[in-house]
This record gives sequence, structure tokens and C-alpha cells, in this order.
Amino acid sequence: QVQLVESGGGLVQPGGSLRLACAASGISVSLNAMGWHRQAPGNQRELVAAITSGGSTDYAGSVKGRFTISRDNAKNTVYLQMNSLKPEDTAVYYCNVGFGVSGRYYPSGSWGQGTQVTVSS
Repeated sequence: QVQLVESGGGLVQPGGSLRLACAASGISVSLNAMGWHRQAPGNQRELVAAITSGGSTDYAGSVKGRFTISRDNAKNTVYLQMNSLKPEDTAVYYCNVGFGVSGRYYPSGSWGQGTQVTVSS
């Protein structure tokens, strides 16, 4: 049974920071490609950041340089450090266990429940 549980969301002012966590069970984050996605009302769910088992990372252009994806294999948890947050980052953030091909991430149908991130003054 694969289970992903996101946490760490909340309300933050523009320019602030948040650290999201995705605790996994039923799979090992060290052996799978993992990704963070987000969805705002009226928008499609979009890829924010991804990391493969080999450590390759990928970021959406809108967050590159501000967000960092990482994993702690001992805790079986994937993180998303979000700095310099902007109002347009407001969305529900979801964790996904996917797979990597040739150093690239591809999502699967395994999602967490999501955590709300709101950036507002």
C-alpha cells in the first residue's frame, strides 16, 4: 500500500519561506523518482520540482532558483524548500511517486492528499 502524506503548508507573506514534507510509506524514496506538483483553482495540476533516484533534479521555470527539492532516505521523506515566495505560488501542493527514465521524472497515479500554501500580505 503506497501512501504519501504532505505537510508544512500554511499562510506566509510574500518573500517568506516554507518547507514542505512528503512522508512516504509502501515505497522507498531512494528507489523512486519523486515529484512535487501544485494546483490553483481553475488551473491544471503542474509540475513544480522533481528528483530521480540518481539525484537529478528538474524545476519549473517559474520556481527555478527559489525552490529546492531534496530527500532524506533515512526518514523516507521528500522535501520542498520554498524561498522568496510570491502570491502566484498560492496553490495546493501535492507529492507524487513516479519513475525516472534517462535522468528525467515522469509522474504516476500515486498522489498524496495535498497541503495548502497561501502567499498573501
